[in-house]
Amino acid sequence: MLRPYQGKSPIIPATCYVDPSAQVIGDVTLGERSSIWMNAVVRGDVHSIRIGSNSNVQDCSVLHGMRYKYPVHVGDWVTIGHNATVHGCVVEDACLIGMNVVILNNARIGEGSIIAAGAVIPENTVVLPRTLWAGVPGKERRRLSDADREMILHYAKNYLDYTAIYLAESGT
Repeated sequence: MLRPYQGKSPIIPATCYVDPSAQVIGDVTLGERSSIWMNAVVRGDVHSIRIGSNSNVQDCSVLHGMRYKYPVHVGDWVTIGHNATVHGCVVEDACLIGMNVVILNNARIGEGSIIAAGAVIPENTVVLPRTLWAGVPGKERRRLSDADREMILHYAKNYLDYTAIYLAESGT
């Protein structure tokens, strides 16, 4: 469901897929070919949310900012796994945010990084580009290879295929 909030409506290009069960509210802008999946909440009521092109927010994930302080910015080619919470932070291009990850206010996830399933990234954390972080609290585990980057992009490309299929089946 797309909902305006205090005069601001989500901006969703025709190339995007937003599942009918998802909630996309207020000051939200999606880039071309991005997708929001079943029961995800993208809540741009207290601050803006920007999601780049070719990115996907999977089932039951929540994106939300902190009022007057921290928006959410998600780059291009980002995969946000099932049931992740992305709060008031920046996720740069070509990142993989694993299932059940929690990223807290004012964190910055560097380009080409992986946040492993179940990790918690504390407030104000800076994740260097092309690193793998895991654990509670999340800690850097290793630098990522070119093969890791290809895997990140592979996940995002899979969701481009799913987006095309769902758009075709919905008749849009």
